[in-house]
Amino acid sequence: MFRKHTRRAAKAAYAVSLGVALLIGLIAAAGSTAATRKPAAPPTIVIGTKNFPEQYVLGQLYKQALQGAGFKVSYKENIGSSELIDTAITSGKINFYPEYTGVIVLDLAKKPSPKSAAATYEQAKAFEQTRGLTLLNATPFYDSDSFGMLTSTAKKLGVTTIGDMKKVKSFSFAGYPECKTRITCLLGLEQIYGLKQVTFVPLASISVYTLLDQGKITAGDVFSTDPQLAGTKYTILQDTKHIFGFQNVAPVVNQKILASAGPKFAQVVNAVSAKLTLQAMIAMNKAVIVDKGSPAAVAAGFLKANNLK
Repeated sequence: MFRKHTRRAAKAAYAVSLGVALLIGLIAAAGSTAATRKPAAPPTIVIGTKNFPEQYVLGQLYKQALQGAGFKVSYKENIGSSELIDTAITSGKINFYPEYTGVIVLDLAKKPSPKSAAATYEQAKAFEQTRGLTLLNATPFYDSDSFGMLTSTAKKLGVTTIGDMKKVKSFSFAGYPECKTRITCLLGLEQIYGLKQVTFVPLASISVYTLLDQGKITAGDVFSTDPQLAGTKYTILQDTKHIFGFQNVAPVVNQKILASAGPKFAQVVNAVSAKLTLQAMIAMNKAVIVDKGSPAAVAAGFLKANNLK
């Protein structure tokens, strides 16, 4: 009887020791596999820009700041209008680009203009999130379309608001081709202000300011951060019906890229955006448009001066 118990105890001890050995072996094997498994490669941030100088400056600002922080960046400048670059990001050809919040709400989402900059940002973000995208922080500066003309022309016509143009028998208005189909541009002038007597002139290689100076157009679609507006030569007619909306810039980014890039990615981008005041953006636009500096060099100087690179 004693021997049977002894044998049973020995068998039990053997089984326990065998189980422990197997468990240790499995843990060791798992540890070995984990040790040899390569960490996931960091994502490539594919930055795109639209088709005008301010966008080139913005693209370079984010590109250089992210590269300086160690991120791998691919850069695709001058993709085109908001409609074209929106197709690029929704199709995966890019995963990051700077956009104007009012453009997202009014021109892409086709919604009415919100009553404030904050409401515009929230609606734009909500819209992008329905498509696997999101917005990072908005810039302090805004850049909206504006109804611009020579000051001498405004005085001659006796106009100070866009609504005043109803008393003008006929006039021409220049803008980029996409202006013709946007409520924030020609459609807004026609449908909201009732300016049916306007002839649209699509811009190509010649600046709207050149056409104004040459007397070839009455007015044109200019931007509130254009350096040419710093003097008194040109006048902006007041937009009493707010067709141009609130146009702060916010980077649009793919949600998966944002998650995989880690918190440092958003920190770097938001740090750049926070420094982009209206004064800073006008100065950088002037350096590129008037002084003929390269967007890359202008962006590098700004980042260095603000300890962002």
